[in-house]
Amino acid sequence: MITSVLLPIGLGAAATVAAMAMPPRLAMPFATMVAAAAFVLLLWAVPQVAGGAAITASFWGVPSLGITGGLSLDGLSLLFALLITGIGALVFLYAGSYLHDDPRRSRFAAIVLMFMTAMLGAVMADDVVTLFIFWELTSLASFFLVGFDHEKATARRAALQALLVTGGGGLALLAGLVLVAAAAGTTAISGIIAAREAVLAAPAAEAAMILVIIGCFAKSAQVPLHFWLPNAMAAPTPVSAYLHSATMVKLGVYLLARLNPVYLEHDLWQGVLTWFGLATALTGAFLALRETDLKRVLAYTTVTGLGTLVMLIGIPPALSATAAIVFLLVHAFYKAALFLVAGIVDHETGMRDASALGGLARVMPITALGAVLAALSMAGLPPFVGFVAKELVYEAKLESGDAAGLLVAGGFLVNAAMVAIAGVLSFRLFFARPRPTPKAPHDPGWAMMTGPLVLGILGLLAGGIPSLFGSWLVNPAAAALLGESVRVDLALWHGFSPLLVLSIATVAMGVGLYLAWERLGLVLRSLRQLDRFGPARAYDRVLGALVPAAARVTGMVQHGSLRDYLRTLFLVASLGALITLAFRGGISLPSVEAGWPDPRIFVPILLIAGAVAAVLARTLIAAIMASGLVGFATAVLFLVNGAPDLAFTQFAVETLFVVILAATLVRLPLRGRLPRSPRDRWIDASIAGCAGGAMTLLLLAVLATPFDPRLSVWFGAESVPAAHGRNVVNVILVDFRALDTLGEITVLALAAIAVLAVLRSIRGETRA
Repeated sequence: MITSVLLPIGLGAAATVAAMAMPPRLAMPFATMVAAAAFVLLLWAVPQVAGGAAITASFWGVPSLGITGGLSLDGLSLLFALLITGIGALVFLYAGSYLHDDPRRSRFAAIVLMFMTAMLGAVMADDVVTLFIFWELTSLASFFLVGFDHEKATARRAALQALLVTGGGGLALLAGLVLVAAAAGTTAISGIIAAREAVLAAPAAEAAMILVIIGCFAKSAQVPLHFWLPNAMAAPTPVSAYLHSATMVKLGVYLLARLNPVYLEHDLWQGVLTWFGLATALTGAFLALRETDLKRVLAYTTVTGLGTLVMLIGIPPALSATAAIVFLLVHAFYKAALFLVAGIVDHETGMRDASALGGLARVMPITALGAVLAALSMAGLPPFVGFVAKELVYEAKLESGDAAGLLVAGGFLVNAAMVAIAGVLSFRLFFARPRPTPKAPHDPGWAMMTGPLVLGILGLLAGGIPSLFGSWLVNPAAAALLGESVRVDLALWHGFSPLLVLSIATVAMGVGLYLAWERLGLVLRSLRQLDRFGPARAYDRVLGALVPAAARVTGMVQHGSLRDYLRTLFLVASLGALITLAFRGGISLPSVEAGWPDPRIFVPILLIAGAVAAVLARTLIAAIMASGLVGFATAVLFLVNGAPDLAFTQFAVETLFVVILAATLVRLPLRGRLPRSPRDRWIDASIAGCAGGAMTLLLLAVLATPFDPRLSVWFGAESVPAAHGRNVVNVILVDFRALDTLGEITVLALAAIAVLAVLRSIRGETRA
């Protein structure tokens, strides 16, 4: 069964590379077979996972850093993986016909295969580092797919917006996952869940939780970060159907569900997810009623579905977990099908304005059937699984406690809007008064029709036999969401109850909204303040101000003054050391004993004298000689402290330094003296004193720390047997720190080349 975990990811990765080298006519059939094969491999794991066992496999890891890097397939990850591969196979089949004349099909197939592989890796990861790597890979693939038609400005802008929003959320997620892993003492997700008490007891527990939520909200388009998803509809329709309805945008929902056992009983977790989810669902439903473009209508209903899922994860009762999983399944079925139908309508009629389309069932009867099947599930009508999901969601809200009334009221408005939009996408498009279209439409070939029909029929079958889906898929996934065993018997009919009354009232309200859809849309579109002050406009303003702000900051930091660069460097370094020493109790002043001073004290006095003389020197040669005095005094210090080899090396280096520097500087065309005001001198003196004091206190703190001889003992013991050398210093430089030494030599060589180039250019200017 381990092959059900490893093989789909390996197959997808290999297929990504292979698709790039394939002729365009073969790329899509190849990708379809790969996705279908991965789906079949995952189906083999269903009986074992349904029995409560998780399938694990080693993937990669860095044990020295505590990174386990494993993969795991349980009920939740299996459900997502089946949706990713199953819908992926249908989308590939559809895209082969939809893009049949596009010469870029090989590139398209490769990028979508890369995305599919990244999604599988993300949902199967049992390690937060592995999950984050695949998480970011999905954002990168989405960027390329949204901007697939890169010659269009709208596509480029939408791709950049999606990348910035989801990538920014990814940075917040990374910080949150690091804090969570540090608190749990492991990067394994299963280990984090097992260490729940330690995670919640950590000082940064709530900060980590909020960071994770922000990352998930950005990925799953929650308010106020919802605006990027409708704009991403600039992507080709197969991309919209796959990434932005059924898979990628649900990755944030997946991670919230995965970490739900950790934060399940935390009030902040429940409150943020419940109310932001409800606000997102209401916002999506409201904005969907304003739109007439088929893909943007579906995009906003996707926002609504994502908000509903997040809200259900936040509601504490166990029933809400089952409701969330059933709704996840329902939403994937009908939303992917409707996106594919929208693509067919656009492809065949040459337009996708819902207000200008109608009567298409006469010329596109099979497309109409697929649309009706999906729309009836979206509207929550029996015998479709959408009806089961709607009643479960209402029941979960009724059991949510004090907030039940508000949640039910909000859900009622959302569901009524979904009924109205389902009517627009089915009855209005296909059965209302016929309207002229730019092209003469007809049903497409079987490749494009297979996806909508299969997904629509699955919605019908799942509603007819919900217990089968419940025992094999829903209950194991809900158990993973709650962290405990769950068994809910799904049924289409529960008898006459308040839930049935709510369902009937929802449909009645939805029919009313459908009848008023055209007039209501005109009123809602007239509210220009929504466009002027919404989060999308805020994004544009922030992005527009970013470049000028960056230019101003760069002008302040990169001002071209070497003296100011050095001032900043020394000041920041010294203040950082002083503040750390002060607040961490690191200041350790030496005790002063009475008596005759050690004669070696005159060497530091000589050092100080040389430094002061270099500062006060009025000529260049005097400054060089004074700095040389510092070097020679350092050599004497080495000598009197028992390091003659270092002393002789320092003597030689310092002699060469003084001679070469003096010979070089006197040849430079230095004219006049740099003007320095008394204020500049006082600033430089203050910074120099601060840096000197910081280094002094830092050295005293180091000397006050008990000496740990383990490293020196190890070097001494290993010098001869490991490196065949008795001079430990040489062995360290040449063998144990060989790469470090090579790097230092390289830096010095490059510096010498740069100096030589400067001198030659100066000589050339002098001759000229």
